[in-house]
Amino acid sequence: MARAEPLTRRIARRTLLGALAAGLAAAPTHAAGRDPILRLAGRPRQGGTLIGRTLPGAGIAVDGIAVGQASPRGLFVVGLDRDSPAEVVISVSSAGGRVRERRLAVAPGDFDIQRIDGLPPQQVKPQGEALLARIAAEAERKARGWSSQDETEDFAVGFTRPLRRFRLSGRFGGQRILNGEPMPPHYGVDLAAPAGTPILAPAPGRVCFAETGLHYEGGLTMIDHGQGLITAYLHQSALRVREGDVIARGQVIGAVGQEGRATGPHLCWRMKWRDRRLDPMLLLGVRAPA
Repeated sequence: MARAEPLTRRIARRTLLGALAAGLAAAPTHAAGRDPILRLAGRPRQGGTLIGRTLPGAGIAVDGIAVGQASPRGLFVVGLDRDSPAEVVISVSSAGGRVRERRLAVAPGDFDIQRIDGLPPQQVKPQGEALLARIAAEAERKARGWSSQDETEDFAVGFTRPLRRFRLSGRFGGQRILNGEPMPPHYGVDLAAPAGTPILAPAPGRVCFAETGLHYEGGLTMIDHGQGLITAYLHQSALRVREGDVIARGQVIGAVGQEGRATGPHLCWRMKWRDRRLDPMLLLGVRAPA
């Protein structure tokens, strides 16, 4: 018969195991001494979006500025602004201070000039104290939607088109001339389709803004896809989701319309990462690196 372990030894062993378990629970999600990996997928051009993989919880920096941490699976996203410089440096750092970086050449965007005439004057140069106050209040609410940063990685599964059929009627980044007035660049992609056409969520996420009747956008929905990557859907005639809804890719979120500043039925599809304006078409088909 096996001899019973002395009580004092059993207590000591349990104490040691408990301490080890506590230490593992408190440890960072990646080993402090490991060199971080850095893999990127996407199109490195102005307006492009990159999906990266590194160590779980690794620190992420862009051009030396910390922008957050990788997810528990080591996934992260970085946006390249419409006016991005010709080179960008992306770096990841482990808990032990080890750093790996990539210097990327950023290709210039191909931006055109778009002239749109026949818009109501109040949609181009709004006048009147009440209207200006309304526009300012709407801008504050939209800014809160754009600033959403859910700690998810919904962006990693890849994006699909929000309309099954459409005609590309306006490209991203082009200079806008409205009623003969030079305006800031167009930061969306215009997809022309019949009014009422269902709009499908191109990737999973959480609705962080949903309103109708906005002066410029009409019906507007924003979706947070994680880590500050937000998509927006403008000029909708009807919204099918509410703020706070968690949605799946392919779910109907609204209907094409021509509400707000629009001359015909279409969807203006926009995307931002933090304060960077992105071309959503450049993210189509991009998935997280293995």
